[in-house]
Amino acid sequence: MNNFNLFASPWWVNLLILVPVSLFFYWRKQKLKISKQTLIIMGIFGIAFAFVESACVIYLRASTGLLPGYMQSLSAIQQQSSGIYSQQILRENLPASLYTIEFLREMATIIMLASVTLLAANKIRERIAIFLWIFAIWDIFYYFHLFWTVRWPENLTTTDVLFLVPVPWISQVWFPILISSITLIVIYVNTSFEGLKLKSKKS
Repeated sequence: MNNFNLFASPWWVNLLILVPVSLFFYWRKQKLKISKQTLIIMGIFGIAFAFVESACVIYLRASTGLLPGYMQSLSAIQQQSSGIYSQQILRENLPASLYTIEFLREMATIIMLASVTLLAANKIRERIAIFLWIFAIWDIFYYFHLFWTVRWPENLTTTDVLFLVPVPWISQVWFPILISSITLIVIYVNTSFEGLKLKSKKS
């Protein structure tokens, strides 16, 4: 098990913990108006999208020769890759062309999440909440899908490169999972579900 590291880098990434905390107090004044149906559908989208994201990472590993056993079965990958893979090594060894594609893919990911959010709600408060709801579920299930398929990350103290925009964000896996979990709780407890449809025409 890796040594526990409290801080992410660069330093400002650690400030992300303030986002759900600040929104909790902001939304307490006036509850969010989002239906359970909307949260469920957006959650399903986030889970499915997380698998697409994890699949991209698996393909990158295979294309760069960092995924032993990929020509065989998933169980072969799990056995042969266990304990030798580092997401940070993958990022550092990406050819310039793939690094550029990966950078653009991350930008496209945010645009896709934002687009779905715009379709799911009319008001800015709810749009922010739904965007963060999808993002948090996507983030958690991204690691779930990777562990389920290739047994990575090995544990919550495994180091990962979270994003490349505008510079690489590096932290242990527990950090994004913690923030995402808190975000989901904050949104749920600050949402009023009574009498709401998927998207109210009067809102």
